[in-house]
Amino acid sequence: QVQLVESGGGLVQAGGSLRLSCAASGRTFSSYAMGWFRQAPGKEREFVAAISWSGGSTYYADSVKGRFTISRDNAKNTVYLQMNSLKPEDTAVYYCAATPVVYGSSWFYEYDYWGQGTQVTVSS
Repeated sequence: QVQLVESGGGLVQAGGSLRLSCAASGRTFSSYAMGWFRQAPGKEREFVAAISWSGGSTYYADSVKGRFTISRDNAKNTVYLQMNSLKPEDTAVYYCAATPVVYGSSWFYEYDYWGQGTQVTVSS
C-alpha cells in the first residue's frame, strides 16, 4: 500500500515556476515508478511525466518537454515536478501516481495509487 500526498501548487504568473512535491508513505516506494498527471476543468486527465523506480529513466508529454523536470529522492520517499516557463494552459489539478510498471507509463489505468491532487493556476 502506498499513500501519496501532493503539495506545492498555487497561483503563478505566466513565465513563472513552481515545484510540486509528492510525499509517499510505505516502505515500498522505491519499488514503484512514479508519474504526474493533470486535469483541467472539463477535460480528461492527461499524462505529464513519469520516472522509473531508480530515477534513471524519465519521459514527458510533448506539451511540457523542455519546461518540466521530474525527479525523485527514494531516501525521502518523495517525487518532484519542477515546472518552469509556465503557461496559462498548464492550469490544472496535478496528481502524482504510483505504478508497478518498471519505467512508468503514460496510461493512467496502469497506476495503482493516486494522490488527492494540488491546484496549479497560471495567470496570463
